[in-house]
Amino acid sequence: MAESERPREKLIRSGVKNLSNAELLAILIRTGTKEISAIDLSQRILSAREDGLRYLADCTIEELSNLKGIGKTKACQIVAAVELGKRLSMSISKAKFSVQSPKDVANIFMEEMRYYKKEYFKSVLLNTKNEIISIEDVSIGSLNSSLVHPREVFVGPIRKSASSIILIHNHPSGNPKPSNEDIKITKRLMEVGKIIGIEVLDHIIIGDGKFISLKELSII
Repeated sequence: MAESERPREKLIRSGVKNLSNAELLAILIRTGTKEISAIDLSQRILSAREDGLRYLADCTIEELSNLKGIGKTKACQIVAAVELGKRLSMSISKAKFSVQSPKDVANIFMEEMRYYKKEYFKSVLLNTKNEIISIEDVSIGSLNSSLVHPREVFVGPIRKSASSIILIHNHPSGNPKPSNEDIKITKRLMEVGKIIGIEVLDHIIIGDGKFISLKELSII
C-alpha cells in the first residue's frame, strides 16, 4: 500500500471523517499478520457477523480473540475503544442540557443500553432545575419486583437530596413496549416516591434505536 493511502497518513491528510470503518479499526489494531494487512484484518473483524460494525458494540475479548489474527492485546484495544466511545457519548449528552423531555434522557442512554444482553435498571437523579445530579445502577437481570425494590431505587436519591427521578431500563429484545410487570413496578415506585417526597417523573424503556415513555403513553 502506498504510504499516502495508509490509514494513519490518510487521517492526518484528509481528516477522520474520510476514513472507512475498516481504516479506523486498522489504526486501533496497528498491525496485521504475515498473511494479511491491518486493513484486511479489520475487514475480517467487521464481516465476522452480518451486523458489521454493530458487532463491536457488545462483543467480548474472548469472542474477538477467537478470530484469526486477533490476539488478546488487539481484542483489549478494540473493547476499550468501544467502551470509551460509549462513555464519551454519555458524558457529552449529560453536559449539553438539563432534562426537558423523555427524548433528552433516551438520547443519553440509547447508544449504551440498546446493545445490552440483559435488562439493566437505572435511575436518573434530578435537582429542582431538572439538571442531572447522578445516574444510579439499581439492578441487572430480568425486571421483576424482587430485583427492583423501592429501597434500592430510593437510597441514592435520598442520600443525594434529589428532587425527582426518572426510571430507565432496556429491553434486550429491542422492542420497548412495556410489559404488565413494567407498569406494575412503575406505579409501585411512584407511590413510594409520593410518600418520601421524591417524585417519579417518568419511566423510559430503551429498545433498539427506539424508546417508549410511560408518561407520554399516559400509563402513569
